[in-house]
Amino acid sequence: MEHRPAALLLLASFVFSSALLAESTPSPALLVLSKSDHTLSIVDPADFHVVARMPSGPDPHEVIASADGKFAYISNYGGGAYNTLTIVDLIAQKTLTAFDLGPLRGPHGLAFAGGKVWFTAEAAKVIGSYDPAAQKVDWVLGTGQNRTHMIFVAEDLKRIITSNVSSATMSIIEKTTRGPGFGPGPGIGAPPPGVPNIPRPGGPVRPPTADWDETVVTVGKGAEGFDVSPDGKEIWAANAQDGTVSIIDFAAKKVTGTLSANVRSANRLKFTPDGKLVLISCLGGSDLVVLDAHTQQDVKRIHIGRGAAGIQMQPDGARAYVSCTPDDYVTIIDLKSLEVAGHIQGGKEPDGLAWAVRQ
Repeated sequence: MEHRPAALLLLASFVFSSALLAESTPSPALLVLSKSDHTLSIVDPADFHVVARMPSGPDPHEVIASADGKFAYISNYGGGAYNTLTIVDLIAQKTLTAFDLGPLRGPHGLAFAGGKVWFTAEAAKVIGSYDPAAQKVDWVLGTGQNRTHMIFVAEDLKRIITSNVSSATMSIIEKTTRGPGFGPGPGIGAPPPGVPNIPRPGGPVRPPTADWDETVVTVGKGAEGFDVSPDGKEIWAANAQDGTVSIIDFAAKKVTGTLSANVRSANRLKFTPDGKLVLISCLGGSDLVVLDAHTQQDVKRIHIGRGAAGIQMQPDGARAYVSCTPDDYVTIIDLKSLEVAGHIQGGKEPDGLAWAVRQ
């Protein structure tokens, strides 16, 4: 019995030392999804080692970080078989309870804006927003398009873009405001559409209401990966079946050019932060395609492996990270030299990537 305090002291010392040895999440951090391992890896971009791995839920495809860098949200896709968003506490390095989207099956593309997680639900042909504070889906809008896959949401929350793979279209969705009106509104007693709502004595005044207008732009077959230029003027979409790139004038909402870019099986397309270059990954190709955004010509084709998916730009423009899914690594690209600078072992079949910065 006289040795018990010493044993307890030794145990306490071991536990405390273990806690000290546990690595905290760096800021910034690179987030890497592994589709086969069903994990999310936190990577320190200072030396590219994996700090921690957490469960990601089934068939993880895309990941996004909250604006404060404290949480990650993962779409569990399954081609429409799954309907959850897995939530990870990046500070505690712990997977939390997944959020069930109910009938909104096939979540895939993700964006974080206005304090909310915006997502596509491919099998339901809708987009929606999840409010982490209220822990509920607070908005849903149908696109009417097949395989609504990836999503972009403007910071002012007034413009949303989706790629619709099987419909070979892009949806440009804009928030509008309907002016004030009079009377009971749509329904019994309301004038027909297009007829002004004339004020009537004693009639109630309806306040302005928000609405959404969708413009569907036809692009090439298999449009999936896309990005908006940093100046907000153009949308570039990579067409996997045609091997082309469609360039859309954002304001005019029409295709202004189609590049014969030889990017069959294209998966993702990203602008560099300065807007000068466009990078395209191809699932069935060995090269990362680099285009000049101004001249719209090839700059280089960088051999990176047997195929690639997710692309993440480092915000300072120094590097790009590309998930080489068949090769089980993430390739680091030096954006100044346009050379391979190394690899990250982020699990088997890496795909979705994100950048987390703690605020």
